[in-house]
Amino acid sequence: MTHSASSARGIYLAKQNGELVLQQGENPNQLRHADQRVLIVGGGVTGLTNAWALLDAGYSVTVVSERWASLEDRITSQIAGALWEWPPAVCGRHTDLISLRLSKGWCMTSYRAFDQLRQILPADGSSGHGVRMRTANFFFDKPIEQNVEEYEKMVEIEEAQIHGFERNASLVNRHAISKEAGVIDAYKHESPVVDTDAYMMWLQNLVASKGAKLVTQRINGDLLAQEDKLLQIFDAQFILNATGLGGFELASDKTVYPLRGALIRVVNDGTKFPLVTEALVVAHDYDKRDEDGGIVFIVPRNDRTLILGGIAQPNEGALDLTLESPEIQRMRARCNRFVPGLSEAELDPVSPLVQGLRPVRGENVRVERELRRKADGSLSRVVHSYGQGGSGFTLSFGCAGDVLALIEEVASGIAPTPMKSSN
Repeated sequence: MTHSASSARGIYLAKQNGELVLQQGENPNQLRHADQRVLIVGGGVTGLTNAWALLDAGYSVTVVSERWASLEDRITSQIAGALWEWPPAVCGRHTDLISLRLSKGWCMTSYRAFDQLRQILPADGSSGHGVRMRTANFFFDKPIEQNVEEYEKMVEIEEAQIHGFERNASLVNRHAISKEAGVIDAYKHESPVVDTDAYMMWLQNLVASKGAKLVTQRINGDLLAQEDKLLQIFDAQFILNATGLGGFELASDKTVYPLRGALIRVVNDGTKFPLVTEALVVAHDYDKRDEDGGIVFIVPRNDRTLILGGIAQPNEGALDLTLESPEIQRMRARCNRFVPGLSEAELDPVSPLVQGLRPVRGENVRVERELRRKADGSLSRVVHSYGQGGSGFTLSFGCAGDVLALIEEVASGIAPTPMKSSN
């Protein structure tokens, strides 16, 4: 598999009317901050998307990460479901009102960026980014109006004019959903779906081709306590913390916790069961969910692989699940009940089960400057972007746009303000 960076020449990210937008042509900002370097800690989708945006804004960038995307040892971003969703997401949902309001703007920035990317560089060409638009269907076990939260979410999706929106209970029959699934209502819309293996390696090559320096290294301890030392070592003026769960240690944020998830990968070639070409998702009432989260999450990953999920287990940090684990067997059974014939699916011969830890925090997503002052009383030059939970891809470009503004704020010497009072 090749992940061509050269195919992305001529595309760049830039702010337009306050929003980060993917554009095509000659980048007018490439030398704007040539004498300023940002140290990014974290090589997942959040860190590398920020690297892309900062490079195109003219900054020099160093990304430090303990691990990078690979097929042999997948990082958390590769294990993500990576189906774009309007917040709150089905898996790893956010609840904080400020975070939710911001996420609805962030997600639309990402929606437009992914849509533009796949139009400029089609996924079935040589680009290798693996981003496609697919129809996503969301099913419910009672009329949507009877669940206030889900009804409000559906109305917001329709008002946001997301492509292909349709609310229609007949979607249950159109997809031949098993009666055992117990769903009676549904809506659909077009969503970016990301082949995470392809995209993460493409993104890594992209930022390297744009001049980012990639350093394989683990950084331990509170960033604030070692800020000056890190800035000196990496010849940087700013630090971006994009470490996900690492925020517990690097930001001394004790509200950060893991939300364990897992996906079964099966062969989707139409031989063992009818080919699945659209995403099928069930979002039951939360008070009805079992100990696993009770989620049905069936998404075509690429032309051959279908992913089955999901589970959402808070404060479970061990990656010790197997296909025989009770929660994995229950997860598979939920999906089998949903799609007739799915029980006959052949497991992916290389990676039948993948698992990872979604990074969640008490007040959810944090895109914010370091509020604590350094030991000498001076302002910190650290910016944080972590806690995206199960929405790392959905929020990636939107959060990166806000990080650009925060880096410029640090450079101006303005004192930081908390997210809740600044938004």
